[in-house]
Parts: sequence; C-alpha cells; structure tokens
Amino acid sequence: MKRNTQLNIQRLAGGVILPALLAIAGCGKSFLDVPPQGQQPSEQFWKNEADATKAVNAIYANLREWKQVAFAAIAIESLGSDDAEKGSNASDASFLNKYDDFSVTATEGQILDFWKGQYQEINFCNQVLDNIPAISMDDALKNRYLAEAKFVRAYAYFRLVRAFGDVPLRLKIAVDASEYNLPRTPKAEVWAAIEKDLTEAAAVLPPAYPASDAGRATKGAALALHAKVAMYLKKWPDVLNYTNQVMGLGYTLYPNYEQLFRIANENSKESVFEIQCQLILNSKDASNSQYSQIQGVKGVVGGGWGFNVPTQSLVSEYEPGDPRRDATIIFRGETTPEGDLIPPTGDNPMFNQKSYVPFRLFVTGYTEGADQNVRVIRYSEVLLMNAEAANEQGNTALALTSLNAVRARARGNNAAILPDVTTTNKEALRNAIWHERRVELAMENDRYFDVIRQGRGAALFGTKGFVAGKNEVWPVPQNEIDISAGTLTQNPGY
Repeated sequence: MKRNTQLNIQRLAGGVILPALLAIAGCGKSFLDVPPQGQQPSEQFWKNEADATKAVNAIYANLREWKQVAFAAIAIESLGSDDAEKGSNASDASFLNKYDDFSVTATEGQILDFWKGQYQEINFCNQVLDNIPAISMDDALKNRYLAEAKFVRAYAYFRLVRAFGDVPLRLKIAVDASEYNLPRTPKAEVWAAIEKDLTEAAAVLPPAYPASDAGRATKGAALALHAKVAMYLKKWPDVLNYTNQVMGLGYTLYPNYEQLFRIANENSKESVFEIQCQLILNSKDASNSQYSQIQGVKGVVGGGWGFNVPTQSLVSEYEPGDPRRDATIIFRGETTPEGDLIPPTGDNPMFNQKSYVPFRLFVTGYTEGADQNVRVIRYSEVLLMNAEAANEQGNTALALTSLNAVRARARGNNAAILPDVTTTNKEALRNAIWHERRVELAMENDRYFDVIRQGRGAALFGTKGFVAGKNEVWPVPQNEIDISAGTLTQNPGY
C-alpha cells in the first residue's frame, strides 16, 4: 500500500513495530529514559506493562524533537508577532523572514515541518490509545497512561488548529487504505475533540508525581490547557471554572522571575507543564533538544545560533523598572546574572533570555543548551486567564486579584514599581490584562496567536504585512495537498 505522508502515518510494515517509537532516546529525566531498541518485531511488542511504559515515554521524548521546538515552532508560533524577529545575520536562514513579513507560501519547509511534527506526535498518542487497553497490566497505571496520551494528543491538535484552522482529525491508527487520506475536519469538531480529550484526561491524571516522574502530564496541566482552549473559544464560564480548579491544586508563583527559567528551577511549583530536556553524557541522541541552541547568543562558545530575537516593540512595552524586561531579554554588552559577559557587538542587539543556558554548562560535541526545559504552561498564565475570564464575566474583584498577583511577584519587594491595577472599567481592565500577558509571557511562543484570538491581528501586525481574512491561519503545506490528490484544500488567500 502507498505510504501517505499527509498524516505522517509510520505504519507497521513487514511485521516491525514503528522504529521511531522505540528508537527515540529519552531525556535524562528518569521516566524519559527510553534506550534505543532497534526494530522490535510487532508480535513482541504491546504485550506487557514495560512495553506500555516505553510507548508512553516515547510520546514525551518526541515533544522536544526538532520539528516540535526549533525552526518550525518559532516560524509558526513566534515570528509573526511584534515580540520577535528572525535574528542571526541577514543571509542565515533568510526563509524565516517570510513568516515575519507574511510573505510565506504553502511550499515553505517550516510549514510542512510543523504539520508533520504535530501529526507524528498524534500518531504516537494514537498507538498508545489503540494498543494499551488490550495489555494485561495494573489498571490504575493503564488508565493514567491513556490519560497522559490524551493530554499530549490534545496539545498537538491545539497547536494544529490554531495554526491552520480546519485540519484532518485522526483519533485512531489507520488500518487500511480507505482510512489514510482524510479531508480537513471543520475546526469546531477539532476543538470539540480537544476538549473531550482534556476532560477525560483531567478526570484521571493525578495532581502531582514523585520526583522520578516530574514532567508528566498532571490534572493541573489538563485543566490549564482546557482553560486555554476555552479562552480561544471565548467560553468564559469554562475558563473561569477550569482556572479556579487549577488555583486550588497548590501551585504558586516562583518568587524570582529570572531564576524561574534557569535549569536548577525546572519543574518548580509554578510549572504546570514543561517539556523535559537534558544533556546526557555519552548519549548525544538523547541530548537532542535544540530549543535553546537556535535562540542562544550568537558568536560565543556555549551560546547558539541567535534566532528568534526580541524586538524594540517588546522592549518598549515594559513599564519603567519592570524586572521582567531584563529577565526576558539579553542585551549586548551586559553581564548576565549567571556571570556571562555578552559581547557588545554582533549581528543582533538582543537575544531571548528565557531560553538561555549559562555558557559554562556547554559540553564540547553536544548541543548548546540541551539541558533547558521548554516551559509550556506556567501558573502565572493560569492567573491571567482567570483574570481575563473573571473580567469578561463581570467579576472585577477576582480579575484584579488574579492580575495583581502576577504583578506583585514581578515587582518583588520594590513597592515603587508596577503598582496594582485598580481600574474597574471592563475595557480598560481587559487591556491591562492583555498588556500583562504580553510582558509576562514574552518570548514563550504565545504572543502571535494570543493577539489573533483577541481579534487584533490586523491592528497590531498590519504594518508587518498581516492581512485580515487570510493571516489568521498559515497555509496548508502544498506537499500534503499534492499527496492527497486534492482531498486536502488550501486556506483562503494562499
């Protein structure tokens, strides 16, 4: 049968279980330690609890793969915004400028990479969901594994639907040719499937894990992602409900904003969900995250490639004295809190400090910054979603309380900066919350789609080339349309 890459289905062939699933080496985090297995015969897999564990761990390991966290991610989720631009030098990866000025077409490679990356993740989740139910193993662990797969599948579809709108919805592994070539599913149905997965995941997942399993999806992660989905759908009572539940689970704001993003403070009490990464000596395949490398300070040993750099527009958004500015942006000529002197000259005046790893941690022959986890959802965002939902529902007091909690952490003991927001005007408070989202979540790949869901794309990105009615979504990869023989259709304007 012809392999259909439209859905990146790595099918069983010749009696061999998907090599990619078992060959992904895990992070140093113990639960992600997935040693290479070669091509394990399918009749010997999906037999016991150990097989189930390997398969679920591979889901997490794949989250830090190149297509998930590197060029495709910054192209699709960051560069269109007013927070970031390409970076590096003018000729280096110049194709990324097409995302910054909205001249990208359906044949550009990062479009295809992003699409494939999410469907590969969905494929791994579907294998777990299709095969683990038949395994004889501890029922509680089985149910938890299925819930973890539903959470990750929901996360992948969330990234897809906000990037492309209608996308093929595949909730099980294809078993024959009639199931390969799926058309695009209306986005309302995709959103509904995401919500179903998250509802079922939250009902099963535990609120926390022992240290050996830190980083797995929790009840709080499922509820927080569901809140974000509901926010995109403007289901404000649901956003309020889900965030209120998360706020009762024991999360807290880490007191030092800059240190929150350092390796020593990964999986802190503020972390709701983050992708686990680590440099493992003598295991280069496992030390494979390039999230930090592509954004690191260019031109220094232990830095990186210098892409996805902050803009002057972002710098100007911070209120006077806001310490988050210097905790988010590395400026040329500064010395970082970790003691690294940044050269005063070079291609770019600024770099992303949230992806920064101290240069002394670089190990020759390994990827720069491979230790750096990717923060996906933090408790501060839960508070800001709660504030926005409360304001939309007319609960001004709660909105101010949640918003000002985020500001209070930022100002620390310096009462002279970042005073509490006091306005009770709904529109003014909405704008204050949107401002806070920008400065609190800057350079975390949130701003672009946040502005679009607020309905402000043309107003804020129009000078960059954004066209209303077109650029709310990216083009469907032309390669996938061609392979589907026209079953897939293109987004308007592309």
